[in-house]
Amino acid sequence: MADGDTNLPTIERRLGLQIWSIENMKMVPVPEKAYGTFFEGDCYVILHSKRTSRGTAVDLHYWIGKDSSQDEQGAAAMYVTQLDAALRGSPVQHREVQGHESETFQSYFRHGIIYKKGGVASGFKHVETNVYNIKRLLHVKGKKHVSATEVALSWDSFNKGDVFLLDLGKVLIQWNGPNCSIAEKSRGLALARSIRDSERGGRAQIGIIDNEKDSPDLLKIMKMVLGERRGELRDAIPDTKADELQKANVRLYHVYEKDNDLVVQEIATRPLTQDLLQHEDCYILDQGGFKIYVWRGKASNQEEKKAAFTRAVGFIQAKGYSPSTNIEVINDGAESAMFKQLFQRWTEKDEMQGLGKVYTVGKTAKVEQVKFDTTQLHARPELAAEQRMVDDASGDIEVWRIEDLQMQPVDPKTYGQFYGGDCYLVLYTYLRSGRPHYVLYMWQGRHASVDEITACALNAIELDKKYGDEAVQVRVTMGKEPAHFLAIFKGKLIIYEGGTSRAQKSTPEPAVRLFQVRGTNEMNTKATEVPARASSLNSNDVFLLATNQVCYLWCGKGCSGDEREMAKMVADIVSRRDKHTILEGQEPAEFWEALGGKAPYASEKRFQERITHYQPRLFECSNQTGRFIMTEVVDFCQEDLDEDDVMLLDTWEEIFLWVGKASNTYERNEAVASAKEYLKTHPAGRDLATPIILVKQGCEPLNFTGWFNAWDPYKWSDGKSYEEMKNSLGDVSALSEITVDLNNISLSKRTLSMTNLAGSSTSSASPEYKTHLNHNDSSSYANSSANGSPFTVPNDKGVYSREVLMNKTVEELPEGVDPTKKEYYLSDADFHEIFGKSKQEFYQMPKWKQQNEKKQCGLF
Repeated sequence: MADGDTNLPTIERRLGLQIWSIENMKMVPVPEKAYGTFFEGDCYVILHSKRTSRGTAVDLHYWIGKDSSQDEQGAAAMYVTQLDAALRGSPVQHREVQGHESETFQSYFRHGIIYKKGGVASGFKHVETNVYNIKRLLHVKGKKHVSATEVALSWDSFNKGDVFLLDLGKVLIQWNGPNCSIAEKSRGLALARSIRDSERGGRAQIGIIDNEKDSPDLLKIMKMVLGERRGELRDAIPDTKADELQKANVRLYHVYEKDNDLVVQEIATRPLTQDLLQHEDCYILDQGGFKIYVWRGKASNQEEKKAAFTRAVGFIQAKGYSPSTNIEVINDGAESAMFKQLFQRWTEKDEMQGLGKVYTVGKTAKVEQVKFDTTQLHARPELAAEQRMVDDASGDIEVWRIEDLQMQPVDPKTYGQFYGGDCYLVLYTYLRSGRPHYVLYMWQGRHASVDEITACALNAIELDKKYGDEAVQVRVTMGKEPAHFLAIFKGKLIIYEGGTSRAQKSTPEPAVRLFQVRGTNEMNTKATEVPARASSLNSNDVFLLATNQVCYLWCGKGCSGDEREMAKMVADIVSRRDKHTILEGQEPAEFWEALGGKAPYASEKRFQERITHYQPRLFECSNQTGRFIMTEVVDFCQEDLDEDDVMLLDTWEEIFLWVGKASNTYERNEAVASAKEYLKTHPAGRDLATPIILVKQGCEPLNFTGWFNAWDPYKWSDGKSYEEMKNSLGDVSALSEITVDLNNISLSKRTLSMTNLAGSSTSSASPEYKTHLNHNDSSSYANSSANGSPFTVPNDKGVYSREVLMNKTVEELPEGVDPTKKEYYLSDADFHEIFGKSKQEFYQMPKWKQQNEKKQCGLF
C-alpha cells in the first residue's frame, strides 16, 4: 500500500507489528530485531493489526522521544493522519510520549521497552547485534509493563525499590533493589534474557545480585565500573499513576467552529450514553486528564477530522494537563473496546451474541433463550466462560443458613428456597480429572443485617480452610444470581422477598404472594417474589399468585410453552393449594381481588438491543498507598498472572479476583473491597451487585480459564518460578571456572585487578577474569583448552558437555550434532539440571512447550 499524493512508503497489509522511525522527515523501516528499543532523540510510527471476532483491529501510534524535535513530532503526526486516510479510517490512532505510553502500546513489547540515548541527529541510531563493546546502566521499572531507561553509570542512579541492569557486553549483571517484588525481579530477568538473545545472539552471561552479601564477586565487578559506593541508597520514587477515582471523572465535549473560532462545549458527565455522539460532529472525551479521546463522526467534515490531534493537544494545554497525556483518535464505527467501555451501554446492529443469538436494534421481538450443550464445556473452555458455567451443574450441594452468626445446616428438602432476611452459604462440589473441586457461594439477602453479612463472609473463610483453601468463593447479591447458581438448583430456585427460613419466624407469612417465573428449562429458571399487586405483572412472563384458597398460574401473552411447564414445577413448591391456569385477558374477578384491583402493567413485547460483546479486561490491583490504582494488561494471557499478584478480570456480568499464592496478606484481605471499589468508580456506572468471584492460583474453574487463550493447567506445577529461572543460570553463590573476557577486568579466586578500564573498550589484548556468572545459560568457556576452544570430544554414548551445545550457532556445533535436537546430546544429569525433568518427561510435553523451554535454556 502506497499513496501517490503523500510521502508514505510501501506498507504491507499483514497482521502483527510494523515500526518506522522518522529520519530526515521520512518514514524509514526499523528492523524487527530492534523492535522494542526506542532512541530518545527520535519519533516513530507504529502500525499494529490483529484478528478479532469482528474482523481486523488496526492501531496506529506515533511515539515521541523526550529529546525529539518539533519538526519530527509534526512529521510523525502527519504520517499517522495520512496512513489513517489510506486505511480508510479503520485504525484507532494514538499519540504516545516516552515514559507515558498507553497500555495498548506497551502490550506489543512483552519483554519491555528500552529507551536508548541518542537518535538520528546525534549519529547514534542503530541497534546492532553481536556487538560486545558496550558499557551502560539500565533502570528497569514496572511489574506488568516494563521499561528500561539508560541512566548515568553511577551509584547515584540506583534506588532501593527498582531493578538495574549493568550491561557490559558479554556480561549482564542484574542488581535487584532490596524492596523489589518477585514480579519486578522476574520481569527484569526476562528483559536481561531478551537483551542476551536478541542483541547478543545468545552469547552473553547473566549474573544476578539479590543480596549483595551473597554475591561479593559480582559486586566487585560493579564497583570496578561504577566506583566505590558512598552513602545510603535512595528510596524508590513511587510511580505517579492515575487512580480509579480520577479515571471515573469522564466528561464529554462538543468541538466545533463558530465564526472562525474553535468552540469546546461540555455537554455531559458520567454516566455517558451512546446517543450523545452525533454522526455529523466531532467530540472530545476527557477521562479525568488521564487520557483524551477524540471521536470523529462519519458525516463530520474533512477539515475537522484532520485537526483531531491538534485540537486534542490544544485542549490538553488549555486544561493545564501534562504534555505527556495520552491521546486516542477514534473513528465513528471503528471504536476501541476501551472507548466503548466508558459508556453506560454500547449497542451494535446485527451482531451475534453468545451461541447463535442475534439481536437487532429496532425489531420488537422477544429474546429467545437457546439451550447449549453442557458436554462441550471441558472441550471448549471459552464456552464455559461465555455461558458463565463451571460445569454441567451435576455436582453435590450443601446449604447452610447464618443463624446467631453461626452456620446452621438447611433441610435438603428446602434446597433452592432463599429468604431476603437471611444469608446462606452454598458449597458446590464437582469432579474434574477425578479430583474434587469446590465453589462456595455466599448469598446475601436484601434485608439481612450487616452482622449476618459479615458473619457469612467469615464463615466462608473457615469453610474454605476445611477444603484446603481451594474453593472458588462467589459473592452473590439477592436478585443477581449467576447462571451456574440457577443451574445447580434444577429449576427450583425461589427467592422470597423478605422473611426467614428459620424455625422461629418473627413475622407471619403473607396471605397473598406473587412470584415472577423466568426460564425455559432446569438450567436457567428462577422464581422471584414481587409485590402482590397488578402493576407487577408483565405480558412476557408467567406469574404464580398464591392465596390461602388457590394458586393461579397466570400466563402472559408473550410467554412460551417451556416457560409455562417450568412455572408448573415451581407452583408445586410455593403452594399446596389447587392450581388454576389462566391466560392473560381471561382472569376471574377473584384474581384481581387478590391483587387489590386491576391496574396498568407492562404489556409491550420485550425486545433487547444487542449490548456489544464486552471485551474482558485484566487489571493488576493495588491500594497499598491509600489510593486505589489499577494497571490494565492489554491482550492478556496466563503468563500475566504473577504469583505475588492479586488480579481483577472484568467480564461485565461477573468480576473475578485471582489471588496468587505469594500475594501479600494486605492485598489478599482487601481483594473484595478492591472489586467493590472498581465497580463503584467505573466510568460506565456499573451495577454494584455484580457477582464477585474469588479464585485461587492453581484452583481456577473453567468459566475463568475460558477467558484465556491456550490455558495451561500444569503451569503452576511445571512453570518456572523466579528462583527456578535464576537457578537455571547456574550457581551464583560461589565462584566457578568460567572464563570471560571483559574490558581489561581480571577477576579470579586469588586476585582482583583492574587495568585500563577507562581506556578504549575495543582493546584487543584483554586479560581474563573468572567469576560465578551463569554456568548453564551462557557461552561459557569452562572445560576449555589452552586456546580457549571448548572440548568437543563426546563420551562413548554421543553425549557432549553443556558448554559445547548451549547458545551455539549451527557452524559452532560439533560435527554430527542435529541443531534442532541439541538437548538430545546432553547427559541425563545435565538435562535434568537444566530442564528440571527427565528426557522422557520432556518429550511427552507438547511441541510448542518443548520449543519454549529450549529457547529459555539456550538450546533452540
